[in-house]
Amino acid sequence: MTLKEIRTKTGLTQKEAAELVDVALRTYSEYEKSEENANALKLERMKQILLEHAAKDTSILKDKVLLITGGTGSFGHAVVDRFLDTEIKEIRILSRDEKKQDDMRKAYHNDKLKFYIGDVRDLNSIMDAFRGVDYVFSAAALKQVPSCEFYPMEAVRTNVIGSDNVITACIRNHVKKAIFLSTDKAAYPINAMGISKALMEKNVIARSRQLLPGDTVLCLTRYGNVMASRGSVIPLFLSQIEEGKPITITNPEMTRFMMTLDDAVDLVLYAFENGEQGDLFVQKAPAATIETLAKAVLELKKAKTGVAYIGTRHGEKLYETLVTQEEMLKSIDMGNFFCVKADNRDLNYDKYFTAGNQKLNLGESYTSHNTHRLDVEGMKELLKKLELFGGPVRQHD
Repeated sequence: MTLKEIRTKTGLTQKEAAELVDVALRTYSEYEKSEENANALKLERMKQILLEHAAKDTSILKDKVLLITGGTGSFGHAVVDRFLDTEIKEIRILSRDEKKQDDMRKAYHNDKLKFYIGDVRDLNSIMDAFRGVDYVFSAAALKQVPSCEFYPMEAVRTNVIGSDNVITACIRNHVKKAIFLSTDKAAYPINAMGISKALMEKNVIARSRQLLPGDTVLCLTRYGNVMASRGSVIPLFLSQIEEGKPITITNPEMTRFMMTLDDAVDLVLYAFENGEQGDLFVQKAPAATIETLAKAVLELKKAKTGVAYIGTRHGEKLYETLVTQEEMLKSIDMGNFFCVKADNRDLNYDKYFTAGNQKLNLGESYTSHNTHRLDVEGMKELLKKLELFGGPVRQHD
């Protein structure tokens, strides 16, 4: 996208854009007129700032009704924190746990927040919650790798069949756009959780091909480890420190992407603003080894409990992939994000065999091994953004 196209999409004047990227209006205007003569690094930085601004823009939800499946989880709380005090009309939380819903209702105590009991595994139980909804964030899932290894069919029922029920409910209730949350474990999956999420992705794209103009737009986001989310390793580390036990880590060389909950919300918002039928969005993120993360936590907490190595758990990878080599062939680099376009060829493969390109020049996968690697100090700075380490206070789930 050109600088002008990005600015126009965000609804900014040239003056507003110039102020946002911190350059003189005349300079900004010249960059828009002729990108070829612009300083490449400065131009890229300006685009990046405008794209980040677009990702945080909440005006798309003004006077709209948003529904979040699995909304009592960490992601749901982050979305509510971001949007509840905006001009959004209503946020609906759909989940099957009445206790968590009651806790959330009491924590926020806001009439804009509505709660619906239902299970995505049962289409009939969720249909009414989608009536009058404009947009959907589909976050309901089984996410724990070890538990999905032992109960793979449960992962299928929630992550695959459940997400398909959400698609059906969206289409039948004329929802404008639905964003389905996926995981880096869906790329080159080796565990049941990743496989179920990969199949979810394939099904979202397959069903998006069948839709007509004016039907629900189905998009995907794929993100890495969300720090301090429910069931993640950081709360475990902190509880071990509190109990005076050593932090348990699997393989010290194992790397993981590091994203905050705000990053996860930014990614979904970006997909809302920019997504077309079947698109998959990935946000670029730094990574760290598990050992680096453990050391950073110990130093921030001034703990002397040390580290214990327990070995790789069921279904774990050495590193995670956010964009595969094959996906890189059809991805668009959008600054802070990759957009992987859906493969919309039909089943008439004869024309591809006779007129296709036999040689595939695969690019490099985007992984937690080859992205920007955080050291202990960098990891500590990122952790400080979290409430658990003195960052902004959130409502608790």
